[in-house]
Amino acid sequence: MQPPIFPVCVADPVVTALLGTAPTRLYPFGEAPQGVSLPYAVWRNITGGPENYITGVPDIDRWMLQVDVYASIGSDAIAVTVALRDAIEPHAHIVRWGDQDTDTGTGNKHTNFDLSWYVQR
Repeated sequence: MQPPIFPVCVADPVVTALLGTAPTRLYPFGEAPQGVSLPYAVWRNITGGPENYITGVPDIDRWMLQVDVYASIGSDAIAVTVALRDAIEPHAHIVRWGDQDTDTGTGNKHTNFDLSWYVQR
């Protein structure tokens, strides 16, 4: 049970133009390979669960996700963030724009956002 962030994003030609194909550089948290080409993005589940009702079985799962984008320059990080936003918004709601900063270990530019995704079972 995972939200369909990867299939939604790889179906978008602007996302794949920026993050590539085979592989598309959008990874679950902790799975980006060492030395991956920039730009790339990672996503992780922050929280989630079924939409429970007083009676009956839940028919929707909800997810709160965080997406982090890394690039060598800030404008590339913003371009990827915009592309991901445009691909995701028809399916889920962005609920927070996060930091725009520089990773102290790598010098890579970084931005992030959170989204709420409801998935029909």
